[in-house]
Amino acid sequence: MPLSPTPTLWILKTGDALPSLRAVHGDFEDWIARGLAQNGNLPALPVQTLDARTTTPWPAMEGIAGVVVTGSPAMVTDREPWSERAAEWLATVVAAQVPVLGLCYGHQLLAHALGGEVARHPGGLEIGTVAIRQLPAAEGDALFDDLATEFVAQVVHEQSVRRLPPGAVALAANAHEAHHAFRVGPSAWGVQFHPEFSDGVMREYVQCFAPSLRRTGVDAGALQQRVQATPHAASLLSRFAQLVGARH
Repeated sequence: MPLSPTPTLWILKTGDALPSLRAVHGDFEDWIARGLAQNGNLPALPVQTLDARTTTPWPAMEGIAGVVVTGSPAMVTDREPWSERAAEWLATVVAAQVPVLGLCYGHQLLAHALGGEVARHPGGLEIGTVAIRQLPAAEGDALFDDLATEFVAQVVHEQSVRRLPPGAVALAANAHEAHHAFRVGPSAWGVQFHPEFSDGVMREYVQCFAPSLRRTGVDAGALQQRVQATPHAASLLSRFAQLVGARH
């Protein structure tokens, strides 16, 4: 695939959604692209996708206006060669102060790339629509400022950022997860939750995990009933697109 020298907002694809979801809703990169253009506010820059598992070479730095890193069913702790290569590349992008937004796996990969620690969460799986609160450091943040102090978001993760990278600040948390969002440097963010998930997508993920949830005594039906739309969390994608566009 030719890599454009035009400043581009890149979606770094690190995995695939469930086959049943892809057939109806498209894949992770499609959901993110729709979120970047939320409310009809099209990104000011072209949006293209890179597959971290196969891409070579990486785009030239002058062709990178910003990067959104997708979620993945993979685990950062497996240290897959493609994932480690992507981590090295992300570190160079952050060092150049190019805006980066990591989502779930992308959040964890970003933390790992910059010297944080990722591991299985001792509390186990967090899944469904959950309440999240902003922390004091989010006040005045370029991405989180003016977002609701408390909001709901879609989540599905077993691993977590257990230790933030040096110099990073936590921006959002809940009772289960201390690092639901962080910023490192002036323009790199990670969010453990999924701003790209619709409520329909979230319900299908709960359904997929229902057998394992039942084995641990969790009522998957109750989780399904609590799933709802998450407009505040979803707005982070269009906010990020506007932030990137304003720099060009």
